[in-house]
Amino acid sequence: MVENKRLNKAISETGYCSRRAADKLIENGKVKVNGATAGLGVKVTQNDTITVNEQVITKEVKNIYLAFYKPIGITCTTDIKIRGNIISYMNYPERIFPIGRLDKPSEGLIFLTNDGDIVNKILRSKNNHEKEYIVRVDRKISEAFIKKMGNGIPILDTITDACKVEKINDYTFRIILTQGLNRQIRRMCSYLDYEVQSLKRTRIMNISIDKLKPGKYRSFTKEELRTIEQLVGTSSKTEEAS
Repeated sequence: MVENKRLNKAISETGYCSRRAADKLIENGKVKVNGATAGLGVKVTQNDTITVNEQVITKEVKNIYLAFYKPIGITCTTDIKIRGNIISYMNYPERIFPIGRLDKPSEGLIFLTNDGDIVNKILRSKNNHEKEYIVRVDRKISEAFIKKMGNGIPILDTITDACKVEKINDYTFRIILTQGLNRQIRRMCSYLDYEVQSLKRTRIMNISIDKLKPGKYRSFTKEELRTIEQLVGTSSKTEEAS
């Protein structure tokens, strides 16, 4: 579907000027859409040609790949009507969307991009792309707990795939998943009568959270992107990622 947007927004997104300045240009008859002088409130698509003072203004946005440390309380949705949504929080100058999700009470690493192809490839669970978490629970961890978590837990009408689980201390463990079931770790712990006190995702595939602080983001390095492209190179594109 081709997105419609207000003319002043389309102009500002090219970096030509602010929306307010764009409104003044439009009011003064300086802006044309497809050769016709445009008025305030006109909506355009990426297929329309916009000129300001007879000069065509366009912007080709390159693919964006960001690693973001999502703080607790931020919701991974592109719906800006939802309070605390990740898009408004980041306030990134280009249109981006999260790859996958990390629930509101959790924190840690999440990817954002404008590349729809890579989203589907990464989200396909059968491609075995690892996600690593550090989890703290409300009571002491037993060896039986570690073993059961690793072997699979019945939740959401299925049994979770076998995964790597390692005890860090009496109340904290590390878990590496290749699935992305809704609130998977919390549901797994709850099944064994444990309650998650804190959950932090520290790694997705080859990218770790490292020195990122809560609320901060960075672009993938060339080497990181090259490795991800290799990891997803044999993945199939799908219209709906799991």
